[in-house]
Amino acid sequence: MKPIKNRLISAVKAGQAVLGWDDATYRSVIARVTGGKTSSTKCTLEELESIKEYMHQQGFPRKTKKHGRRPNVAMTRKAVLDKIEALLTDAGRPWQYAEGLAAHMYKQHIIEWLTDEQLHGVMVALVNDARRRKRTP
Repeated sequence: MKPIKNRLISAVKAGQAVLGWDDATYRSVIARVTGGKTSSTKCTLEELESIKEYMHQQGFPRKTKKHGRRPNVAMTRKAVLDKIEALLTDAGRPWQYAEGLAAHMYKQHIIEWLTDEQLHGVMVALVNDARRRKRTP
């Protein structure tokens, strides 16, 4: 859990530098987004994600590859992940699209953290999307 939090804190600090925020502005943004906390080290993972998303909305660029990073999951879940990857490739969509579906459906932005049932639900949503795209000319 710690490495993820440290990476998010680093990303938030990088966002502060890129956006050119002084310390007062940075702390006021954290307080506004988290409901009163003024230090990124005191924030939860969800609060750090919210702060980072707010920074993206303010102009902090997202650093991702063209199609994003393929999630690393257990062997028992590889088949479902392979199907999701095939559906995304067929639709010409990046991994962020599947992450967005997971966020919308289950309030979870990270594919690796989904349960087996949730991962299957994302796959079903992509199958339904593929059917819908094939129906419309």
